[in-house]
Amino acid sequence: MSIVDLIMPKLGESIMEATILKWHKNVGDKVAMDETILDIATDKVDSEVPSTAEGVIEEILFKENDVVAIGTTIAKIRTAVAEGITTTPAAPATPAPKEEYEEAKVVEHIPYQPATHQPVSSSNSNSPRFYSPLVLNIAQSEGISMTELENIAGTGQDGRVSKKDILQYVSSRSNATASAPYQQASQPSAEVSIMPVHKEIERDETQLPAVTGGNVEIIEMDRMRKLIAKHMVDSKRTSAHVTSFAECDVTNLVLWRDKIKKEFEKREAEKITFTPLFIEAIVKCIKKYPLLSSSVDGDRIIVKKDIGIGMATALPSGNLIVPVIKNADQLNLVGLTKQVNGLANAARANKLRPDDTMGGTFTLTNVGTFGSIMGTPIINQPQVAIMAVGAIKKRPMVIETAQGDTIGIRHMMYISLSYDHRIIDGALGSTFLNAVSKELENFDINRQL
Repeated sequence: MSIVDLIMPKLGESIMEATILKWHKNVGDKVAMDETILDIATDKVDSEVPSTAEGVIEEILFKENDVVAIGTTIAKIRTAVAEGITTTPAAPATPAPKEEYEEAKVVEHIPYQPATHQPVSSSNSNSPRFYSPLVLNIAQSEGISMTELENIAGTGQDGRVSKKDILQYVSSRSNATASAPYQQASQPSAEVSIMPVHKEIERDETQLPAVTGGNVEIIEMDRMRKLIAKHMVDSKRTSAHVTSFAECDVTNLVLWRDKIKKEFEKREAEKITFTPLFIEAIVKCIKKYPLLSSSVDGDRIIVKKDIGIGMATALPSGNLIVPVIKNADQLNLVGLTKQVNGLANAARANKLRPDDTMGGTFTLTNVGTFGSIMGTPIINQPQVAIMAVGAIKKRPMVIETAQGDTIGIRHMMYISLSYDHRIIDGALGSTFLNAVSKELENFDINRQL
């Protein structure tokens, strides 16, 4: 007889937690290898979690709608037990105290922090120490400075300060002098209680409630919209956003697509849209400027050699999801078209797999689909850049020729690039943006399929 831990699986580079939607099994139920035990959801995709062993569900550690950190044990499976024999379950090797589970449930409030997951050996370590939002909130409310917090001995995993640790510290400090927190708050001092830069901004408790009188409709956000909202706000806190714009003359590209689209569909059984053509141009320019396909980890820049292009896709519900075309630099136009159409159809039918949203290194969003001529997109963490393409419009433009300037009707489009100014300066961002623009403008109208 043995006990196997069922772990919350890792579902993507930037995904740090998942929500339990539904348990398909209860304690005491038999499960087979790879049989679905529960459904989970992230801000990217819903997924099923299969059993990693054959046996009987011994214990379920979390309830439906709980938010659980990746890598956490969510259930225990008893294996190799004869029918009708009752045995005492083996104690887990590293039982987690109740306070640790409470912190796992609020992990939903942790923004993406690539440099905070390093083990902490002591409070004097040079590595940044990880604190859960629950601990940070208690510290803020009790007037505990970061210097004080760093000196509290932690009993959690990797020396982390748990809820129990900080409450014991508050209790002991209060017993020593009940007025100490208020004195610290009122007296000027060089030591100021400073929260980490990535800490989620709390709602001002003194803020007046929203006025709901009159003819109004109140709509509760669904789960996915809440996660998207959090992901967007976290991204703005993480990256120093800058957006640059360029104008493209895509007349050649438009005319070429109009000329070949019927033949393409007949030959490949796929409709060719502008999206694979945009992705093709982006990939060519990323090869010239590889820093656009990178991420930031503390003081390190990680350049991704395998280019994965995420394409923002609107769902029928109005929510957004970003499936990824992996190894986009290895695909020709036909391959890109099939990948784009396949992922878009799977997204709209809610049939994306967790792997379909993983591995993105750069994102494209087409705001022109709904008529916008330009946009300022928010970076999809942990990436460092995202490009938006606007609607293609016919406009009168000045055409320069050897014989002189003329006025002509051209197909024009605005493109914009939002990039992380921590590592991408305006010169590089604008150079890359203009390189993509030139690729689109210089499209070969005589190109063969």
